[in-house]
Amino acid sequence: MVKSHSKIPVDIDAELSPNARKFFGNLIDGYERRIAELSESNAKLAADRATLDFQLAKKGKLTPNNSSIPPSTQHPHGKDKPKSKQPKSATRKKRGGQPGHTKATRSLVPTEDCDVVEVLRPHTCRNCAEELKGDDPEPLRHQVFELPVIKPIVTEYQRHRLTCDCCGTQTCAPLSVGVPTGQCGPRLAAFTGLLMGHFRQSKRKAAAFLGDLLNIPFSPSWTIKIQTQVSEAVAKPYEELRSELQNQRQLFVDESPTKQGKQKAWLWVAVAPLFTVFAISLNRKRESLKAFLGNYSGTIINCDRAKMYFDGKVLQWCWAHIKRDIQRLIDSHDNQAKRLGHDLMRQQRLLFEQWHLYKDGKIGWKNFRKSVAPIRTEFDSLLLRGRFSGNKILVGMCTELYQRREWLWTFIKTQGIEPTNNAAERALRPAVIYRKLSFGTQSDSGSRYIERILTVSETCRLQKRSAFEYLVSAMEAFFAKKPAPSLILQIGSTNKKAA
Repeated sequence: MVKSHSKIPVDIDAELSPNARKFFGNLIDGYERRIAELSESNAKLAADRATLDFQLAKKGKLTPNNSSIPPSTQHPHGKDKPKSKQPKSATRKKRGGQPGHTKATRSLVPTEDCDVVEVLRPHTCRNCAEELKGDDPEPLRHQVFELPVIKPIVTEYQRHRLTCDCCGTQTCAPLSVGVPTGQCGPRLAAFTGLLMGHFRQSKRKAAAFLGDLLNIPFSPSWTIKIQTQVSEAVAKPYEELRSELQNQRQLFVDESPTKQGKQKAWLWVAVAPLFTVFAISLNRKRESLKAFLGNYSGTIINCDRAKMYFDGKVLQWCWAHIKRDIQRLIDSHDNQAKRLGHDLMRQQRLLFEQWHLYKDGKIGWKNFRKSVAPIRTEFDSLLLRGRFSGNKILVGMCTELYQRREWLWTFIKTQGIEPTNNAAERALRPAVIYRKLSFGTQSDSGSRYIERILTVSETCRLQKRSAFEYLVSAMEAFFAKKPAPSLILQIGSTNKKAA
């Protein structure tokens, strides 16, 4: 006997035959299974949509304003460039200098400092053609600047080889101390080294410049030889700076991908108050960071949130990166993420309002810490809200920031620490431009040259020294087989124990 199906209404079940009841029971079971399958599929599609929304928020709309994408990837006139939030002026300004701006003038060189003075007198009156005599006590002065014809200074050393009357041995006079064994003098070597490193010119362009403008017969292969000499000349000062990194109280550290031949490499930078060190490594692992910085256990590192920095040391996470992460939430399609992003951004603005007041000397250190305390509490509570929101866009970011929130506030606990890593990013920018132009280096020797010449260039800029004059001194010492001058200034080294 066919039993009544429990899900068929009783009044209908009484009127159905056993076969009909079986048929409709099976039909209902099929519908229920189909509904369960569709419900599961719908849940999966909803999860996939959330994942796609997260990826879109994380990758699809990445800009330099909400991620670590470099500004150079965004075309200055592209459609995706965000519109300026500055209010447009009622009257459109004309191009060029505006009324009231300070006029830029080029002062005349004193007459006694001019190389050539040509006196011009009129011979006849322009009205009646009568002959004119005498001098104007205050003549109109007109000066023209011009480049001289550049001719290299060529010094010939004639080494006499004389024969001894006693034993018949020939003896050749040695070169004077400091005279290069090659054909490149110290100033030319320093200039060529800067041309290829500091001014980012290729070997062929450097050779063409030296040949066309300086009238020195050059070839790309000769520039490589000079590059090697410059690299060797500054090797010791470079290693001195690198060993000094572990003695600094605070370092701004960052890295950027590059190439060494066909291998992927990483260009590291560490910025101290009065010197900067670059290094190229074939990976960005923690071991490479430790090899670069040495024993930096007492150094506070300003950095982004990359994992290789998580080694138990004291960090200060860059708030410029945090701001871009918050902006990514604001740019998201998810309303919950947008709301939390706006709340976090509000606290970030309040924080830096107080920071700028402190840096400008308008409030003291104690008042700054007191005014920031409620901002910190509110920011941490917002992170906690995002951590337990159940929203995939928020959970990962907020959990990481909350669990390591002490690294957000190191600059509040320790006076003198900067809240951003802008110093490292500014130092890294010329190196990134060089990489884009040269596509990296082709050998280990080329990598050593780049890290050393960039170190010299940026350190001289921080110390307000001429990079060219320093390289000239280094090359003179190199050719004389003497140590190059140091790049370490006494005030540039901060003893951590004293700090």
